[in-house]
Amino acid sequence: MADVAQLPGVFEQIRLVAGVRWLILKHGLRKKNNVWDLIGMIWLGIVSTSAVIGLSFAFYFGGYEFLNTGRAAWLSLLFWGIFLWWQVFPIFVAGFGSNFEFATLLRFPLSRRAFYLLGLGYGLSDFAAISSICWIVCMLAGAMTVRLSVFPSMALVCFLFVLINLTLERLVGSWLEKLLSKRRSREIFLAVFVMCMVSLNFLNPILQRWGHSSNKPKLLHLIPYFSWLPGSLAGNAVAASVLSNFLGFAIGIGGLLVWGMVTSAFLWQRYAAQYSGEMISESAAPSVVKKRVRRGIDAVERPGWLSPQVAAVVWKEFRYMTRNGFAFLQLLVPPVMVVFFSYQFGPGSMLKDHSVKPGLFFPGIMAYLILIMLTPAYNSFAFEGKGIQTYFMAPVRFQDVLLGKNLFVLGLVGFELILALALLTWRGGWPGWPVFAATVSAGAFAVLSQFAIANWSSLSFPKKMEIGKMKGQRNSGVAVWTAFGVQIVVMGICTLILLAGRWTGNPWLAPLTFAGLTAAALGGYAASLTAMNGLAEAKKEVLIEALTR
Repeated sequence: MADVAQLPGVFEQIRLVAGVRWLILKHGLRKKNNVWDLIGMIWLGIVSTSAVIGLSFAFYFGGYEFLNTGRAAWLSLLFWGIFLWWQVFPIFVAGFGSNFEFATLLRFPLSRRAFYLLGLGYGLSDFAAISSICWIVCMLAGAMTVRLSVFPSMALVCFLFVLINLTLERLVGSWLEKLLSKRRSREIFLAVFVMCMVSLNFLNPILQRWGHSSNKPKLLHLIPYFSWLPGSLAGNAVAASVLSNFLGFAIGIGGLLVWGMVTSAFLWQRYAAQYSGEMISESAAPSVVKKRVRRGIDAVERPGWLSPQVAAVVWKEFRYMTRNGFAFLQLLVPPVMVVFFSYQFGPGSMLKDHSVKPGLFFPGIMAYLILIMLTPAYNSFAFEGKGIQTYFMAPVRFQDVLLGKNLFVLGLVGFELILALALLTWRGGWPGWPVFAATVSAGAFAVLSQFAIANWSSLSFPKKMEIGKMKGQRNSGVAVWTAFGVQIVVMGICTLILLAGRWTGNPWLAPLTFAGLTAAALGGYAASLTAMNGLAEAKKEVLIEALTR
């Protein structure tokens, strides 16, 4: 069609596509769930904006101080911080950033140049890009306050630096999308990436325990090897401009131009392939299928106190977890972080006499485990997909489905708690029976008191997620803020009761109080399960629409 009809100008095409996207958003707000999701994301944006504004002052004073004290070369540190943030942060939050939906845009008669510019435009909507540009503007304003004459050269450097980061981030994202098009490669990549990030936490304790001051200066010798990267080139170009060193400034600008041209050429090549119809999917290549003999599957033995429906849901949740490498990895991270916290703050750590005692450390670890393990329960139907329709057709009550899901989460929390207690006992010693009883009863109360609200959130604000995928994998905004608010309230109640036991000097006050609260929470949870049958029937259309599209 693009070859038959005469296309409008590039910017007119971009304006038309932006108008379509705006109409899609506006019409989507007719749905109540989308409105609440938008409200949740707005609140998240407000919190994120406050953090960006705080760091903006730091970049302003950094640019001001470095030029005022004659250390313009130190601006490389600020440029390096922005460069690392812009390139690394989108990988952490791959599911929260704006996704460039190539297949959707190719339905429109776009030219290749408009397609390329739209790709860059979507990159500017990422949180990392917006925050980085704000910090660059603040750094530029701080430098202008000291020396106004540096504005033209520094503005040119900042413009090239923004262009390079934007292009490189889109290029890396496009390459990763192609590289991680297969589920197995995604899981391997995420496992290696997460473990590398977690391992960095142990770097500081290792250096403080076994490092020597004589080894530190050796790190400084590595800095010249990074002078060809954009962060160093930008800082050196600004420093050369301040010192009126035309040759140094020309070398810095030339290096940035080379980076911009190379990244733009590679990005144009990637977008050209996608513009030509490249399809990235998980479909296997055609091959000869060998007949395999089907083996009989023995029925899973279930405890006598579980109904067949509940036992089947528990077994299904276990199979889902073993198939989902991301969820399985989530079980490994908390014990590793427990070991890290014990090395950092526990007995025998670097803090020595000021380390946290086991009696305080165990409740803190319990709170951390509940925070990590219970958040997915607020969107427990995320991976059901089209299978959600089976629940409405099968002779099973939704209270049995939710009970099975809750029992599985309870089992995971119990397993992680036992493992954490074993690691803490190995690292710091036994916390004592009163502390152990208080912590376990507090954990039981915290978990049971959240199940009813988590079930309501799962039925009222479902969000589809897919096993083995990284992009777009997040709960709805309402579910996130509901989980956040409820956990703050529950943890506040538990903290007050634990402190009351310490103030009164009665070590068994907290366990007895939590036992009563747990019984009350259990009764409320049991009563809420029956009400979930009616709620599921009322939210049937919402569930099917959100999870099957």
